[in-house]
Amino acid sequence: MDCDKCGDEAVLHAAYSGLHLCESHFRRSVEKRVRRRIREDALLADDATPEDPETWVIGLSGGKDSVVLTRILQDTFAEDPRVELVALTIHEGIEGYRDRSLEACLDLADPLGIRHEVVSYEEEFGLRMDDVAREDPEGMAPCAYCGVFRRDLLSKYAEEFEADKLLTGHNLDDEAQTALMNVLEGDVSQIAKHFDASLGSFEEREDADEAFVPRAKPLRDIPEREVALYAHLRDLPTHMAECPHASEAYRGEIQELLHGLEENHPGTRHSIMAGYEELAAVVAERYRGEGGPDLGECERCGATTTGEYCRKCQLVEAVHEADAGVDAD
Repeated sequence: MDCDKCGDEAVLHAAYSGLHLCESHFRRSVEKRVRRRIREDALLADDATPEDPETWVIGLSGGKDSVVLTRILQDTFAEDPRVELVALTIHEGIEGYRDRSLEACLDLADPLGIRHEVVSYEEEFGLRMDDVAREDPEGMAPCAYCGVFRRDLLSKYAEEFEADKLLTGHNLDDEAQTALMNVLEGDVSQIAKHFDASLGSFEEREDADEAFVPRAKPLRDIPEREVALYAHLRDLPTHMAECPHASEAYRGEIQELLHGLEENHPGTRHSIMAGYEELAAVVAERYRGEGGPDLGECERCGATTTGEYCRKCQLVEAVHEADAGVDAD
């Protein structure tokens, strides 16, 4: 098929829009949508100046999403003194997996001159995800532990680097899956938290909880398949292997459901997110007005929590206790 814009050979047919796009117009389309999302989310504050720039921390894993996000942000703001980009990579301690993805991070960040920081579960918590998956003291999927640990470190170091925003590479598929899961689970409070954490314009989220560095997801309009194609066409250094501990069964079911719906009804993911974001904004405003649980500091690490100890510290202790029990045996 030919490109609808110029007649060159098309590399993509976007069923949801009906467009056939060549490599050049496809790349421009992705970049345009990401930059439009940055504008619509008011990601760059009006009062940012070269003398007082904003610091944006990017969660760079080496996977296609975070690599594409980092590259587009660098292309967009390399000459803009109002923005400083910092790439943050978290090494979970997964043998034969994270070391290779770290190489991809270095191959991307170093030539671009982006400040790149690396932290690890082993240094921070004294454990590795391989150990967690083996011990599993809480009877949970490894992804559940890893999600808690990763969020904790992203938040901790975003604060340490005095970040104004924390950016992650969640794409359209990721966000539509999360939206559908929240709705199907009937978790209204989580819908409100989702909005205040990372959806909508920062002008809409101005009354959200200020205890955390606010998050943004500039790729959330881009389907996963298009992110992968963009990374391939630009020959970006990416680590495409799946984590050996990945086992989110429920999300996998939602993913398959959405794939089927999108194939039969192109545009389903976009429709879900358009309606969900509007709904989430209303719910978030209501929950802010009613107030939430009292927030305090974890007695072990000082992180913000609603209880005596934060969830991260609870899990770290459980893993260490399980490991000690194995050693004693």
